[in-house]
Amino acid sequence: MGWMHRTWNVLRPERLSRDLDRELSAHIAECADELMAGGLTEAEAAREARRRFGNPGRQKERTRDADVFGWLESIVGDVRYAMRSLVSAPVFALVAIFSLGLGIGANTAIFSLINAVMLRSLPVSAPEELVQVTMGESDGSWFTNPIWEELRDRQEAFSGVFSYARTEFNLADGGEARRTNGYWVSGGFFSTLGLRPRMGRLLTTADDVRGCAAIAVVSASFWDGELGGRPALEGTGILLNGTRFDVVGVVDPSFTGVDVGQAVHIYAPLCTRELVDGPGTLDARSNWYLRIIGRPRAGIASEQVRARLAALAPAVFGATIPPDFDAQTQNEYASNTLSIEPAEHGLSSVREQYGAALEVLLGVVGVVLLIACANVANLLLARATTRRHELAIRLAIGAGRMRVVRQMVTESLVLALFGAALGVFVARWGSSGLVRLLDGQEGTVWLDLSLDARILAFTSAVAVVCGLLFGLVPAWRATRVAPQSAMQSGGRAIAQGSARFTVGKALVIGQVSLSFALIVAAGLLLGTFRNVVTVDSGFVAEGVLLVRTDLHRTGLVEEGRALAKQAILARLRATPGVRSASASHLTPVSGHAWNGRILVEGYTPQSMPDALVFYNAVSDDFLKTMGTRLVAGRDFQRIDRLGAPRVALINQTMAHKFFGTASPIGRVFTEDGPGGAGPAHTIIGIVEDTKYSTLREDPLPIAYLPIAQEGWTGREVNYAIRTDADPAALEAAVSREVGAIHPAITIVFTPFDRQVASSLSRERLLAMLAGFFGALALTLSMIGLYGTMSYAVARRRVEIGVRLALGAAPGSIVQMVVREAGWLIVIGLVLGVGVAVAGTRSLEAFLFGVTPTDPRTIAVCGAFLVLAALAAAALPAWRASRSDPLTALRES
Repeated sequence: MGWMHRTWNVLRPERLSRDLDRELSAHIAECADELMAGGLTEAEAAREARRRFGNPGRQKERTRDADVFGWLESIVGDVRYAMRSLVSAPVFALVAIFSLGLGIGANTAIFSLINAVMLRSLPVSAPEELVQVTMGESDGSWFTNPIWEELRDRQEAFSGVFSYARTEFNLADGGEARRTNGYWVSGGFFSTLGLRPRMGRLLTTADDVRGCAAIAVVSASFWDGELGGRPALEGTGILLNGTRFDVVGVVDPSFTGVDVGQAVHIYAPLCTRELVDGPGTLDARSNWYLRIIGRPRAGIASEQVRARLAALAPAVFGATIPPDFDAQTQNEYASNTLSIEPAEHGLSSVREQYGAALEVLLGVVGVVLLIACANVANLLLARATTRRHELAIRLAIGAGRMRVVRQMVTESLVLALFGAALGVFVARWGSSGLVRLLDGQEGTVWLDLSLDARILAFTSAVAVVCGLLFGLVPAWRATRVAPQSAMQSGGRAIAQGSARFTVGKALVIGQVSLSFALIVAAGLLLGTFRNVVTVDSGFVAEGVLLVRTDLHRTGLVEEGRALAKQAILARLRATPGVRSASASHLTPVSGHAWNGRILVEGYTPQSMPDALVFYNAVSDDFLKTMGTRLVAGRDFQRIDRLGAPRVALINQTMAHKFFGTASPIGRVFTEDGPGGAGPAHTIIGIVEDTKYSTLREDPLPIAYLPIAQEGWTGREVNYAIRTDADPAALEAAVSREVGAIHPAITIVFTPFDRQVASSLSRERLLAMLAGFFGALALTLSMIGLYGTMSYAVARRRVEIGVRLALGAAPGSIVQMVVREAGWLIVIGLVLGVGVAVAGTRSLEAFLFGVTPTDPRTIAVCGAFLVLAALAAAALPAWRASRSDPLTALRES
């Protein structure tokens, strides 16, 4: 009989029993018919047939054993019994399942993010073969287009190779921008990845040549949403940064790009950058924006690929040296080499920013799960007490101890699997919420959180480990009951009760120590978030609206763009409700940077980075709009225009670093670029230190240059508007004023305080989740302490009744119970301090303004835990003090 049929028989025992009964009856009837043919009467034949056939029950069991898997039937029987046992104790089952569901769900939610960000392979052909080209030992991964073209034309190690660059395309035809994620891609992008179109065709190497046509491929979600799921491609076009592109294909829906954490919707040929950004864009040798990914040829090992690229590097870099570099910089540039790194899982800024944080959170939720398991173990220990009579009877009538242990462990596993099922639902909700926390700006982070075999395997493994973890010890303890106790007054005698209760106390001590370590970690991360939020940033973000303008589509030449930018600033300053307005190349805490080396008379740098300063080009009133204080000297004025002597403002850090205690006002610094000395700037003022790229950074040396003297260069410029009203209320008026200058100018609005908040997304994620899980761990631990003390009081109710009957004051009973709980708390705290000190070392990279062993945080968390624990022990103590002595004595 086949194994499938035997398995199926285990799952349908009633039907199998009926089939066997019919089969046995048929055999007896056939034998009786033969005997009747031999001359016996019907009654005699039936009796003789049953005699010859033997014991029907035994024959049925023998046949049944051949028709089923005995071991599987035994397991199914255990599961059915476990289900009935849990149904008979619904409160216990619900509490245990809910506790496990929260713990397993939290672990699955964090693992889902880790799986999506770090473990899941790209949905392309043979992703394990993909590699990223890097700059060898320097670990650089960005390249210029001239480097890419040289590598593409010279390489022989790859069967397919492509370059790409992330970008944002503006779909709007003037006015407020409608941005969507996109790629500039080389011709081999889709073929190297082995992708197929859903409609039309994909880009090829023939589409990526100088002077190429403006065509694009879009994602399936963009086609269905933005373009309405049209039935045909013909005539479908989209505006990308003001240029019309014809849509030639729709990519497979499963593909969202090679950058994990970002859903890409538009793919445009790299060569079309010149149509959007102007001639000469592709030849720029200082624009490092491309990443390169390839698929090695069959039979070529990774080390061979590295060797071939290293041999190719001198020719590639030698042919692409920027002509304005000085001799030393040219030699440094030409000495660069090439190597590869695995790219199976794609590339990801989300992975770089949050990978370590997610690993820490997985450890945190793992501890929460341990605490939940300890709670369930305590519940099982208490429940085993109520089942002493049942267990004693089973052992007395011959059940082996291991057989009873197996049955009880099966019950634990059933609980864990139900908890895992609940955990999957918790994880689906929780992981979506976590993505929103990861998302610094709404809609910028996208992750594929769909269930896959890895997530299901993780959840199942966690459930099984939990079931064994909290089930084995209670099951082993529960079966240490004397069989003869089944005969003692309903089995009320306590077998090994003290040992069982000692295990419960040990579990509570473990819970207290683990929860203390978690709340210390939460305190440190909450303190970090508080420190970062309240750090002196040097500016006031509230009440400021940032306005980024893009003049790509205006068709204005450089001089016309400069006039338009100045006109916009003038109109913004005249807009009702605007206190002040300014323009700048960069805005604070945007994540962007502009730096360079300088030369200062009397200052000798110890290294190249030692001469580095960070720049921003700003208009007059920038300091006023940002709320930044001028410490000494004067601010920029309208006389600081193009053609006037070059001036600069510097911050306090730059003044101290390059000029010491002497006043820097009137001193000069000179820009030092690859081509040699650049413009000289006279310092006219000192500005207080401000944050530049992030709030966590130490003060950087910053130089502010007049935007007018920089020529209002570029097609984009940032404006900042300070108002006493709601900044969002100004958006309509700003749109009208900017549109009056030129209707093709596109605008992006960002409240400054939201930009600052977005820069804290990692700190916010860690603080919120650590705080939540710390509170959850503390709650679970207090529930465990309450349950243990309640059980202790119940065990000692006769003793307490005797004490009260002999005249003990209720207060002394409270003191006795609280003292017992106090010892558990003290031991747990002592152990918890050690666990916290060891565990918080892993958080050092995430902390700001606090140390991993911050004594104030440890003391506050310890006091908070003690108060919570004493509150949890107070109720059982109060109930014990109000016991009726007569009732307790009667029960003895």
